[in-house]
Amino acid sequence: MNAKANEYLGSGITAVISQEHGFGTDALLLACFASPKSVDRICDLGTGCGIIPLLWCRDKREGLITAVDIQRSACEQVNRAIEINSLQGKLEIINADLRELKGVLPLGVFDLVTMNPPYNAANAGMKISSDDAACIARHEVMCSLADVMRAASSLLRFGGRFCLCHRPERLCDIFCLMREYSIEPKRLRLVCHRESTAPWLVLVEGRKGGRHGMKIEPPLIIMDGNDYSNEMKTIYSEYEKQKVLNS
Repeated sequence: MNAKANEYLGSGITAVISQEHGFGTDALLLACFASPKSVDRICDLGTGCGIIPLLWCRDKREGLITAVDIQRSACEQVNRAIEINSLQGKLEIINADLRELKGVLPLGVFDLVTMNPPYNAANAGMKISSDDAACIARHEVMCSLADVMRAASSLLRFGGRFCLCHRPERLCDIFCLMREYSIEPKRLRLVCHRESTAPWLVLVEGRKGGRHGMKIEPPLIIMDGNDYSNEMKTIYSEYEKQKVLNS
């Protein structure tokens, strides 16, 4: 088992991270992009260390957030974070396979479902990591993109939202599978390291049973010269301030 460490996120909330289950910029961006309402009923699939729900708890949203992960080690980290932050009744972790949620979670009731899924398709021809946790997180070995869409659709109420981040080269797959599972693509934002570079990430929102028509938002630019852009500074907020203080 890899050693665990506490990562302070600001506003009194701490994540428990490890080499197996940590987080990156994409998770921070997805948490911001999804922007749940205070009273939304939320489920975060493939939650890992629980970074996305923990960021929402940091932002003082009300109501219970459900997080799901197939890996027991990830669930243990989230449970530890719940204890450290006294989030009982605000965040719950379910150790389950998103392909088999019937009877595990209530279906058709969630206002928002999110997921930072494995980016690499099983047949992509890429070298598969020998580390089990990394393999599950990065490659579609335990769930395909179709499995993700099917799970999200089953959990969402009519009109509920599904938000995910992914690689730009998978956009066509995302849009086609969303429609196949009655989730209409409604919002798209591209993320670029700099204004002059091609996107490295896409943020997509779909609505269960939504009407056709999608909003294309201005690109999110990570860097402005040698510093973060103003928008990224806002997104990092207290977390980035804490990193600077500790550096």
